[in-house]
Amino acid sequence: MIHCPLCNADIDVDEEELDEGDSLICEECGKNLNVSSVAPLELKPDDDDVDDDDDDDEDADDYDEDDDDEDEDEDDED
Repeated sequence: MIHCPLCNADIDVDEEELDEGDSLICEECGKNLNVSSVAPLELKPDDDDVDDDDDDDEDADDYDEDDDDEDEDEDDED
């Protein structure tokens, strides 16, 4: 049995079927994991998955609700 390096949940896979570079998804935390080594078997978080989380935070900061309100006000003037 292998464990998620992020949440330590059990991941039910056939360890003999895994090759270096394979990808898995932890069913507990939902993160993408890559097989970084098969002897011993090691999983590491997918780098792209980590970067995506950062991008989501930046997008949320850029959103301005007032911009939507101004567009609606302009439509009402007609």
